[in-house]
Amino acid sequence: MKIATFNINGIKARSGALTDWIDEAQPDIAVLQEIKSLDENFPRELFEDRGYSVETHGQKSFNGVAILSKLPLEDVQRGLPGDDSDEQARWIEATVVGKQAIRICGLYLPNGNPAPGPKYDYKLAWMDRLYHRAQDLMKSEEPALMAGDYNIIPQEEDAKRPDAWRDDALFRPESRAAFRRIVNLGYTDAFRARVQGPGHYSFWDYQAGAWNRNDGIRIDHLLLNPQAADLLLDCRIDAESRGREKPSDHVPVWVELDL
Repeated sequence: MKIATFNINGIKARSGALTDWIDEAQPDIAVLQEIKSLDENFPRELFEDRGYSVETHGQKSFNGVAILSKLPLEDVQRGLPGDDSDEQARWIEATVVGKQAIRICGLYLPNGNPAPGPKYDYKLAWMDRLYHRAQDLMKSEEPALMAGDYNIIPQEEDAKRPDAWRDDALFRPESRAAFRRIVNLGYTDAFRARVQGPGHYSFWDYQAGAWNRNDGIRIDHLLLNPQAADLLLDCRIDAESRGREKPSDHVPVWVELDL
């Protein structure tokens, strides 16, 4: 089973780039972030015509997450538990049954800039809620993964110019510590389980020729609980899609699991 995460930076602007990639890559499941669309305005037919079930958790003009699946999506839940007052559309999860069931969680973690400040406080509070959900997924003892745009640069090797990010919310020590706290529950960073070393990125800013200079960062991650990690076959970044027409500033990252 091929499961991908892709921050598309607006479904309206990026529908062509997204469908082109889907037609080529043929993921069984695609977890999307920043759809920037209300649920009723999401172009479901583009994906249903390709054989995908579609579940969205949308928001007008901002945020928004979705799951596309060639297999039925069961027990769909929207919104990260822990704060009923949080109206930002950043979390969706569902169960998919192949050879066995797997819980698919899609997330768009807050950026947090400027830091320090209220937006950074919200980021850290959201990560604390994510930690508790991650704990529950560990206790379930069924395969589960949390895929999405984490807005976290885990290590220096995950940035072309780490010094440029020292004071950014994506790389501040508190952010990285909150990410490690989640991983240390027993999660596997799927990409680093398969590929080592610097020079591997999933985001390049639109400004200052970042793509042409490969001035990127790795902030799109798939974290696997032990039951899912046991099924890991491969994990790759489709970096070449960043150089195509009207691209997102992110690229897809995908895992292949023995499911």
